[in-house]
Amino acid sequence: MHLLDLSNIVKKGVADAGLAPMQFNTIGVSDGISMGTTGMRYSLQSREVIADSIETVMQGQWYDANISLPGCDKNMPGVMMAIGRVNRPSIMVYGGSIAPGCASTQNNADIDIVSAFQAYGQFITGEINEEQRFDIIRHACPGGGACGGMYTANTMASAIETLGMTLPGSASNPAESRAKQLECLAAGGAIKNLLKLDLRPRDIMTRQAFEDAMVLVMITGGSTNAVLHLIAMADAVGIKLTIDDFQAVSDRTPFLSDLKPSGKYVFNDLHTIGGIPTLLKFLIKEGVVKGEHRTVTGETLKKNVESAADFPSDQTIIKPFSQPIKPTGHIQILRGSLAPGGSVGKITGKEGLRFTGKAKVYDAEDLFIEALERGEIKKGEKTVVVIRYEGPKGGPGMPEMLKPSSAIMGAGLGKDVALITDGRFSGGSHGFLIGHIVPEAMEGGPIGLVRDGDEIIIDAEKRVLDLNVHEDTLATRREQWEANRPAPRATRGTLAKYARLVSDASHGCITDGEDTVALH
Repeated sequence: MHLLDLSNIVKKGVADAGLAPMQFNTIGVSDGISMGTTGMRYSLQSREVIADSIETVMQGQWYDANISLPGCDKNMPGVMMAIGRVNRPSIMVYGGSIAPGCASTQNNADIDIVSAFQAYGQFITGEINEEQRFDIIRHACPGGGACGGMYTANTMASAIETLGMTLPGSASNPAESRAKQLECLAAGGAIKNLLKLDLRPRDIMTRQAFEDAMVLVMITGGSTNAVLHLIAMADAVGIKLTIDDFQAVSDRTPFLSDLKPSGKYVFNDLHTIGGIPTLLKFLIKEGVVKGEHRTVTGETLKKNVESAADFPSDQTIIKPFSQPIKPTGHIQILRGSLAPGGSVGKITGKEGLRFTGKAKVYDAEDLFIEALERGEIKKGEKTVVVIRYEGPKGGPGMPEMLKPSSAIMGAGLGKDVALITDGRFSGGSHGFLIGHIVPEAMEGGPIGLVRDGDEIIIDAEKRVLDLNVHEDTLATRREQWEANRPAPRATRGTLAKYARLVSDASHGCITDGEDTVALH
């Protein structure tokens, strides 16, 4: 919406620095538009298309350097994967976060894209009427910029700033602010300096830089998509990150940020108290972020934030270490009989740490929504909703389950329902959520053997996701599954190619690595 205007400012800055700017575009999929539709199958797959297309133009035209302006969830890791592969001096300029919306029917409280999805659950349970729902939808997104909470876009922008691949403040400078325009203008001089220094992405994105980025994700309650994307970005620069690395960071890192979706504030509120530079200064002072790696300024991350303001004494967005929201991280890696290859839980603590319930199984996202509309999910009944065949190969494309998770919360079922899936979750999702289940149903994973009424045990403290069904029963079900193996949903085109090449979620859903395995 505003990225072309920002790119023209970048182009001017490059020309002012005495360099020759050349513009080219890549594709983008808006998750806010595709969410809850079959279009969402193209979202994660677009990350690979973006990376491949930027690599193709950079290598094919032999450009000396790259300044990329992504503005949404998959665009940023796609850009960073290409930057890592090509390894020429590069800077990312984040498109910035949207301002919060405001609806008269909601007492003029801040609303955003997630409010619009939760309004659906409120509507089907009669909590709000059609007029109120329409008012929320119309006013949730008032201008340009990425979704405004600590959702995937802001998570990735913050992580990439911590990695050192943006100018200071890029993650938190609002989309339509003067600060964002000045950042764009400054990128030209910064890229010239990188060319002089011959400072390349692989010099910046070190193992320690990724460790610092993972800490930032845990501190801020960032999106579970960061697990997929940081693994993929690290692979692009020759660093092997695993889901167990995230667990190790989570175990030692508290959750401090009262940001949406689980909290009260939006990202622009963080900007008003100093933004990501002030947060990084605070975390470096506390010793949880090292900040010793170089960045696109030529200086270390620690040096970059030395002059940042301190947090105001009366701010309540970032909690002190002595009073964390949760003493360890919200991202938990669970394994067990239902996820022997791993799964990713988003457990902020508000939902509790353990959930046991009876399964209700749906072989597609829309089948669950139809069941919810019919009133099949009841308050007071401990239910584990299983949405399967939505993995990277089965979806294909591993779509996000924001519509189901938001509908559950909007319907007031957050205390009674857990949701597990071989798909993934939007950064805007909250509740008792377990995604990224490996192996996925399409690959014969145990999630494909679950039936209505089975008992499922989720224990975030023991990091267990178990199906309480006897092995003999599962063996019989597996024979039946093998005899009726589902056909691929996509047999031609880009999704078919993606399904054939993509690795599992525990390996970042990449399509060009040694862990990519063809669907069999």
